[in-house]
Amino acid sequence: MKRQLLSLAAAFVAAGALAQEPTKPNVLFIAVDDLRPELGCYGNTVVKSPQIDRLARQGMVFSQAYCQQAVCSPSRSSLLTGRRPDATKVWDLVTHFRAALPDAVTLPQYFKQNGYHTAALSKIYHHGYEDGRSWCEPHWYPNGQRIDTDSLDWTKRTVTTYPGGVKEYSKTAPQPEDNDSPKAKGGPAFERSPKSEEQLPDGATAAEAVRRLHALKATGKPFFLAVGLLKPHLPFVAPKKYWDLYDPNRIPGADNDTLPEGAPRFAGHDNGELHNYPNIPAGNPLPESLAKELRHGYYASISYTDAQVGKLLDALKKEGLDKNTVVVLWGDHGWQLGDHGLWHKHTNFERATHAPLIVSAPGMKNAGKSCPAVVEFVDIYPTLAQLCGLAAPTGLDGKSLVPLLENPSAPHKRVAISQYPRSADGTPVMGYSARDSRWRLTLWRDRKTNATIATELYDEKNDPKESVNVANKPENASVIAALTKELEAAYAGIGSAPTGAKAKPKKSTTDRNALFDRRDTNKDGKLTFEEFMQGQPDPEQAKLRFTKFDTNKDGVLSREEFVKAGKV
Repeated sequence: MKRQLLSLAAAFVAAGALAQEPTKPNVLFIAVDDLRPELGCYGNTVVKSPQIDRLARQGMVFSQAYCQQAVCSPSRSSLLTGRRPDATKVWDLVTHFRAALPDAVTLPQYFKQNGYHTAALSKIYHHGYEDGRSWCEPHWYPNGQRIDTDSLDWTKRTVTTYPGGVKEYSKTAPQPEDNDSPKAKGGPAFERSPKSEEQLPDGATAAEAVRRLHALKATGKPFFLAVGLLKPHLPFVAPKKYWDLYDPNRIPGADNDTLPEGAPRFAGHDNGELHNYPNIPAGNPLPESLAKELRHGYYASISYTDAQVGKLLDALKKEGLDKNTVVVLWGDHGWQLGDHGLWHKHTNFERATHAPLIVSAPGMKNAGKSCPAVVEFVDIYPTLAQLCGLAAPTGLDGKSLVPLLENPSAPHKRVAISQYPRSADGTPVMGYSARDSRWRLTLWRDRKTNATIATELYDEKNDPKESVNVANKPENASVIAALTKELEAAYAGIGSAPTGAKAKPKKSTTDRNALFDRRDTNKDGKLTFEEFMQGQPDPEQAKLRFTKFDTNKDGVLSREEFVKAGKV
């Protein structure tokens, strides 16, 4: 192993360099929102992804990489802290990881402590839950904002503006007249945009990243530059030329249109995120013509994002940084395109938890190869630290992928662990999912008693569409036992492990007050239904919470009602 690590480290020393100490490699950290592995380098022959495929030829594709929870903030908080969601206590879009882990050293923070200039562009942490300790400068967004947080209290946010911020839509869509409850989104679920790339958020972000790479080169200081690309997250807004790349009739349809046979009803959802857009009709399933249009928009958005990745790679080469920069590209989770009758993420199914991961390190002897090992996003933190010659960080839940970069067939871990919270007829449950090279096991456990109330098992080799839950077959009992043991081992020592009684997470009154202030957009000291619904990951459940929180039934939430709700 020592010999392997030395060979990777040596790759970063410039040819003929006489310096005794090698230059610290830079890191370009590319986060892509809602990107499932629909890429040429993952075997998709329809999608147009030449730039990400180019990165894959320079690095290694991890064909079985999995997020820790299939929704933005929990996944990103887990990856950036190197801890599982039961450690961060981030299972939703309204919790900051520092409420549970106030002294955590994040991945970029670790690089900052080791002499790197760290900077973030666009979505890295979930918007509204930034972490100033991670960066050397305020977090930049393409909408014209820079955001910083207090080094001791993340709820104390400083927002400054710069000229030239861009917006998503070319126009705002009107609300349907026959809709009794207003939609949360101010525009359609998809648009063939007439705007230029730099007039849209991801194009503006790529342009800023190119400028930053030029400026960072001039400093001579090693950098960790995090670049967040929003597409293919809804809404599917991309310049028309990317839509024109595709014949919609050639884009693959859904794997299936119903939940797996034998799966518990609560394993799925009601497609609430998609139904928040005004051009999406109520009810499921969607009309097939609309489903085809959405898939077309998703593919167009992938190609638009792919072009932005190409601009970053071109800038690295132009600045002469490509020979000394580690590039990692990851999608924060997968996305269901009608699979199981579901749209977006929010499940433990394969389509939601499986996401792309590509790592490129200069001088890699296995550049262009694919690694079949089962890996997790918590593995990224220790991997980057090791690739850049930093001391191994402690207290993480992941395992470095460097041995796999040296030998794609090297032993790693047996399973990847994901999880997702649900309500089972009013009972809060957590689904813990273990994925090995063949099977996916999900145990749904009561969050108070930890009793298993439902079990799912899918044979991903012989039933990759997850059409039948085979947990009840006697011959699979040993598989369930073995994967359950892996789950228990993975969560051993974490506060909310899937064995034993779960500790009730502490609620933060300060966090609830800060969240109230952010949602109270008109600053009248009350939350309307519309303000409360903004950004909710599960709108159907959010509607129920609004009714429950509104104790005096006046149709709005006072600060007292909202904060008190977080204590029960």
